[in-house]
Amino acid sequence: MKPLPDLAVWRHPRPIGAEGRCVGRIDLAVDPRRVRRLARCLERTARREARPRVVFTSPATRCRAVGRWLRRRGWVHRVDARLQEADFGRWDGRRWDAIGRLAIEAWVREFATHRPGGGETVGDVLERCRSFLSTVDPVGALVVTHGGWISALEWIAATSDDLSRLPAAVDWPRAVGYGRRWQSPRAVSADRIPGCG
Repeated sequence: MKPLPDLAVWRHPRPIGAEGRCVGRIDLAVDPRRVRRLARCLERTARREARPRVVFTSPATRCRAVGRWLRRRGWVHRVDARLQEADFGRWDGRRWDAIGRLAIEAWVREFATHRPGGGETVGDVLERCRSFLSTVDPVGALVVTHGGWISALEWIAATSDDLSRLPAAVDWPRAVGYGRRWQSPRAVSADRIPGCG
């Protein structure tokens, strides 16, 4: 794979009703104030870093709402299905305690190849991430996506996309917080970006 593009990537705002639940493709609403706050953060970032006024988002409402808000302010908004969160199949939307310890332990044991709830493997998410990275315009792209997708991006960056390395659960990068930014390692640290998160 070619070097990582200079992406500025955010996790969507905190969705309503996500606490204690397995949240993948389930489409949860988000507080409009949080949408506006994150959209304004992207506007400031585009201005400060001379990035184009183009945002790529997942089709989920919790991401797409940010793109819609920016589109009303003259931005180009591109929805890309490859930016979706992992598909957790029949686990999606259920409480973690209702899924059960044994089912979760089975996933943890075979983390890269197991299909939690019959959905996607972590390998599938990595492949979607690679596909997006190989085709997106690398010059300054701004992205709003999900915690699992960003963890896949972090894994790819940390391993130089060594395809022979499959992640174990203990090695999988921790998701960035809601409304927080991740950037490629050569860029500015998210902790030093004012007004984001």
